[in-house]
Amino acid sequence: VWVFIAILISLLSHYLRAFRWNYLLKPLGHQVKPFNALGAVLVGYFANYGIPRMGEITRCTLVTKYDKVPFEIALGTVITERIVDTLLLLVIFVLTLFAQFSQLTSLSSQYLINPLMAKLHGVSEHPLKLVVLISVIVLVSVFLFLIRKKISNLLNSKLGSIIKGFGKGLSSIKDIDKKFQFIALSIAIWLCYFYSLYVCFFAFTGTSHLGHSECLVLMLFGTFGVIFSPGGLGAYPAIVTSLLLFYGIDKIPAFAFPWMAWTSQFVLIVVLGVLSLILLPLLNKEKKDVVS
Repeated sequence: VWVFIAILISLLSHYLRAFRWNYLLKPLGHQVKPFNALGAVLVGYFANYGIPRMGEITRCTLVTKYDKVPFEIALGTVITERIVDTLLLLVIFVLTLFAQFSQLTSLSSQYLINPLMAKLHGVSEHPLKLVVLISVIVLVSVFLFLIRKKISNLLNSKLGSIIKGFGKGLSSIKDIDKKFQFIALSIAIWLCYFYSLYVCFFAFTGTSHLGHSECLVLMLFGTFGVIFSPGGLGAYPAIVTSLLLFYGIDKIPAFAFPWMAWTSQFVLIVVLGVLSLILLPLLNKEKKDVVS
């Protein structure tokens, strides 16, 4: 029951993201049909399970095909969404810092500071590694300096028009008519992410006592697993399992919880993503193409 509730909350977050997208497209003179927007978002998430960040390209390609939104403008608005999401992730980090300061300090020492110090100690013992690293940085800098004119000419050619369209998409946020609604939708999306994870605590006896503060930490660090691996495969469960063990959760629920949470979302996206791929071309057929 709790997992099913989590799936419904996640579905709401996908709908809100699709609905919010038109707030960015409208100032640029474009509009995406509600089902097309939702379908493109779901297919985009589905594509991310194959190649990280491929979903953004797929999503923009679909609205270019079905709603005639220029690809570079669509991509610019999606990147704007990602910038907004990053800002909200920073807000979550600050909230987590206040709620779990001592725990974050211990986590930083255990997983960041101590391993980093060990790496630096290894470099100091092998100065050749440091010399090679500095040499590579210098060579790349010199190379970019030498081809700066070619880069400039490239930007002024056909690629320049693409980048201008991309810039329009990025700048769309300042032209939004209903900025308050856009902000409210952005917060609501992340609240859905939070509670879709939080309600899963109650699916296991071993995690049912965890609260909002612990959920903030899991969501914060779990997000990085989703960003840097295809749909979070492997990375998300590994990160969340480590965090749960840090909080003293037994091994079995600590291992089962993230895989259950991740798998439920995976099944949701696969089913709805494939369904969207089937329905989008059918629902966007021109009347002249429909055979009676």
